[in-house]
Amino acid sequence: MGKVEMWKGVDQLKTPQQPRELQLSDWFKPRRRPHVKTVTDWFAPIVWEGTYHKSVLEDYYEKKNITVGLVVFALGRYLDNYLEKFLSSAEKYFMAGHKSIFYIMVDNSSKLLWIEVTPLHTFKVFGVQGRERWQDLSMMRMKIIGEHIVSHIQHEVDFLFCMDVDQVFENYFGVETLGESVAQLHAWFYKKSASDFNYERQPASTAFIPFNMGDFYYHAAIFGGTPLQVLKLTQACDKGMLQDKTNGIEAVWREESHLNKYFFLNKPTKILSPEYCWDNSLKDYSDIKAVKISWQNRLHDLI
Repeated sequence: MGKVEMWKGVDQLKTPQQPRELQLSDWFKPRRRPHVKTVTDWFAPIVWEGTYHKSVLEDYYEKKNITVGLVVFALGRYLDNYLEKFLSSAEKYFMAGHKSIFYIMVDNSSKLLWIEVTPLHTFKVFGVQGRERWQDLSMMRMKIIGEHIVSHIQHEVDFLFCMDVDQVFENYFGVETLGESVAQLHAWFYKKSASDFNYERQPASTAFIPFNMGDFYYHAAIFGGTPLQVLKLTQACDKGMLQDKTNGIEAVWREESHLNKYFFLNKPTKILSPEYCWDNSLKDYSDIKAVKISWQNRLHDLI
């Protein structure tokens, strides 16, 4: 799919070279994981290891000749302590065999170390002004992502992921994750009920979700989709945070609170299991067959 045609509808006329549209039943086998929730109430797939037919997906997206983007921010001590391991592991495991562009947002490019990349991967570095509080960085991230999507990313990639830098890839994060609007199940909350979710509970906040409402608690460490859908998410979150700031409110988990409100109102079309963003400090591994990405130990005394 050419970059300038990325917004055309799925009903457009196909050329003989184009593969037919992929159906969920072609690649998704939810009954292979009977002990976990694999389908949402709105019939979106929840992707766990073993539920997808990898060869079918690889063949389909290879014919599509896709490019996948990955945005990551590394400012201050996050750059010093996390970025190298994130990028070196992503180079090995992120969309292996497919073209990808890494959009690296840093406040000091002189600290970047050289990482050898394959011909399919491209690294693009952008300068971002740092902030004294990590909460302020968290709240400005959505605005910056949206600006970059509008100015150039929408013309360069077919799908886009945004990830926290304090993570490391441990296994292949592949085309089974691609979708129009992709959310990540939070490892700490995927077994809990809605009343226990860490939603924003202040009614005055634009991120407010009442008790006993909600579908899942999503982790802002990973989200993605088509550039258009990621743009809608980032703009909605940025608008909500700005409105809260005007009213003297700061949601309990900043952008993650607003991301959860967005996905509460705009259901994601695909959800990634906790295997795609796992916390190794959790003792219950019973549902985890293959850790795709794990959290790194957070250096709270440095950051």
